[in-house]
This record gives sequence, C-alpha cells and structure tokens, in this order.
Amino acid sequence: MGTIFLASGLSKLAAPAASLGYIKSAGLPLPQVALAVAIAVEVGGSLLLIAGYRARIVALVLALFSVVTALAFHTAFADQNQLIHFLKNLAMAGGLLQVVSFGAGGLSFDARLGRA
Repeated sequence: MGTIFLASGLSKLAAPAASLGYIKSAGLPLPQVALAVAIAVEVGGSLLLIAGYRARIVALVLALFSVVTALAFHTAFADQNQLIHFLKNLAMAGGLLQVVSFGAGGLSFDARLGRA
C-alpha cells in the first residue's frame, strides 16, 4: 500500500505546477500549502509505512488523507474515472484501517521495537 502513496507523492514533486493546478481546480484554499502537505503525507507516510515504523499511526493518517482526497477531488460520479478514483481511495482507507487494527507485521520496525 505504501508504494501507491510514494508514487503519488513523487509525481507531485516531479510536476508541482500540474499538481498545483489540479488543487486549484478543486477550489481548495491555500493550494501551495495543500501541495506541501500532500507531498509530506504521501512521501513521508509511505516511507514510514513501508518500513513499518509507527505503522498504526501512519496508517490512520494515510486513511484519513485518502478519504479527504476522495471527497475533495473525486466526487464527480458521472465521470467513471472519478468514480473509480473515489472507490480506490475508500478501498485504500479500508486496507489502511486493517494496519491500524492489526499492526505492520513481524518484519516491521514496530515488531522489532516491541510495538507490533
């Protein structure tokens, strides 16, 4: 799950103008701040989730981020692509809530630190 967020965050870093334009088109306030937060959450959160460090907290943040972005960017359900993205975000949130409930697993940093 972490790699999806990493790819998304890196794509925002690679094309910040396009990402900023998309955020502006959604009518969100403070688009530059929103872009910076999105990059930090996606890149930072993905790396922490992949490593399994503080995975429950990170997964909760990413789950909330997924729901918020679904509601902010993907509610034009007449457009099938937007509907698919909306459902994908909700599915990702559901998977992340599994990590919140059960932890990152035996190979994670959390398990090695006795926090799994």
